[in-house]
Amino acid sequence: MSLEIVPVPAPPDGERSSLYDGWHATYLAAELHGREDTATAWQHDEVRVDVLADDDSRTIELWAGLDGGEVVAAGYLELPQRDNRDHAWMAVHVHPDHRRRGHGSALLEHLTERARAAGRTLLDGEVGWAHDLGPDGAGVPGVEFLQRHGWSNALGDVQRVLDLPVDGALLDRLAAEAAPYHTAYTLRAFVGPVPDELLEGWAALVGQLVVEAPMGDLQLEAEDVDPALVRVKEETVRRQGRTKYSAVALDADGTVVAYTDLATTVHEPGRAYQWGTLVHRDHRGHRLGVAVKVANLRLLQAERPDVTRLITYNAEVNEHMVAVNVALGFRPVERLGEFSRTLA
Repeated sequence: MSLEIVPVPAPPDGERSSLYDGWHATYLAAELHGREDTATAWQHDEVRVDVLADDDSRTIELWAGLDGGEVVAAGYLELPQRDNRDHAWMAVHVHPDHRRRGHGSALLEHLTERARAAGRTLLDGEVGWAHDLGPDGAGVPGVEFLQRHGWSNALGDVQRVLDLPVDGALLDRLAAEAAPYHTAYTLRAFVGPVPDELLEGWAALVGQLVVEAPMGDLQLEAEDVDPALVRVKEETVRRQGRTKYSAVALDADGTVVAYTDLATTVHEPGRAYQWGTLVHRDHRGHRLGVAVKVANLRLLQAERPDVTRLITYNAEVNEHMVAVNVALGFRPVERLGEFSRTLA
């Protein structure tokens, strides 16, 4: 039986959809299969709220592959609208009970044609696998699947986990070692939305992350982030049941020159996820990266003593940030390949 591919509308707050429920259940089963301890899957309402967000920076399409009316494959397509408009980010998940039947290939081709019709020429996606299998992912089914369809690994990441709480003495030592290098800067940490007086500088800095952090062979341009978009994304975070914890470094003029943020979610008690960390290129060499990360860890541990695990990803080529995380006690548990394909 050929695969029937249909769009999946995300249901509004307070409503249910059997099609969306089937889409997410398939996605989740595929994402967790063989990676139960390391997968970082988005939960049911986290995806739903993200799709419905009033966010003009991208559009998101969900697609389901049906076999006999049953959702057996889940597709995700994200099209940036403000920047990187030649890119399309996509993911294909096939339920473990329905693999090796061509469903993934059919759905990937459908998403590819959707991207092509939208004028996109650069496709982006990712695959995770056990750390011990090595950086190239040889023999990993997801890696081989993308390679068969013309994709290549553009950037190798490592997922690391930090067991919390971190010893206060270690945080004190790292902060003290860094302090003499950034005496001209002020550190500030906060929970939730970015304070109004920091908003403009925050927006300008976070938009640079994709071009300032090591990105391997990924072809990306800076993101167009303004204060209004920051507020939109903060509202999405709130509606998803997530809470952000952030720390910044300010120069003498009060401008944000370094930041780090992480998030907890009501859907996964005990877990926190590291998001972005960046020091402006004109302010590097002052150990601001370790300073803001230590400040943010102190904030998280004070506010959320129930959180016992912090998860982060670093590009293997990002030697400086990897060194900071190793000093904090992060340990490697998995690898992530960021794959790309150029459409003719």
